[in-house]
Amino acid sequence: MTERSASAAVKVAVDPMRAFTAFTDEIDSWWVRGPINFFDAARAVAMRIEPGVGGRVLEIYDDAAGDALELGRITVWQPGAQLTYRSLVDDTEVDVRFDPVEDGTRVQVTQTLLPDGERAFYFWPNVLRWLVPWCDVRDEAGRAPREIARLSIALYYEDPARAAQWLASAFQLGSWSGIPAEGEEPEWVELHHGNVAVLLFPLEGQWPQNGPVTHMPWAYVDDLDAHFAHAKAAGATIVSEIEQQGYRAYTAEDLEGHRWTFAQARPTMA
Repeated sequence: MTERSASAAVKVAVDPMRAFTAFTDEIDSWWVRGPINFFDAARAVAMRIEPGVGGRVLEIYDDAAGDALELGRITVWQPGAQLTYRSLVDDTEVDVRFDPVEDGTRVQVTQTLLPDGERAFYFWPNVLRWLVPWCDVRDEAGRAPREIARLSIALYYEDPARAAQWLASAFQLGSWSGIPAEGEEPEWVELHHGNVAVLLFPLEGQWPQNGPVTHMPWAYVDDLDAHFAHAKAAGATIVSEIEQQGYRAYTAEDLEGHRWTFAQARPTMA
């Protein structure tokens, strides 16, 4: 049964108006450009929230051509207090509140399945934490969005959140989106070493027929279809053919059975 709602809250060290501005006007700066953070990561070049009631929440593919995915349409716009929009990619309503607290603002997002709805993609509670580090550095960082490198590494753990905490403490890995707090259980965790993404996933359910996967390189290529055809012709064992899961990718094994995931690079990747 689909849960009826999901929510999360964070504290940011700016006042409510600045928090609202950061969340809306600056979404393209704090939205982490990871491989699984868009509906179509292979084409995404920007995120945008248009101001005012009737404004759109957009995933931009080609700004000049007007090519974008409309994620939702704004129904409540109260700068410094509240933002609400009706999702157009599922059957939910997203409500964001900005409440003053000591030394900052409590930002709470609640994503609710509508009474007659069936589909709910509860991604906002997982991504809201990305706003926190941006508010800490926004005055010094400028507005340029951060882009990850073309090679990432995926690691599989029994407890990805606990692993992220340990890796941050022991190996000093950072995260553009924040380290999960004690008790949090995100579906994935994205750490960063410079601009290299280290993706932490649950170990359970990773191709169990071939034994557990503990790590896997992710490489981003300009022409995924041509890369796939070349790898297949060269004798690579295809574990999973090209699939669209927000990112567009396939997985193959090399000559000694190590698995690689190849994904379509975004136009913004250097």
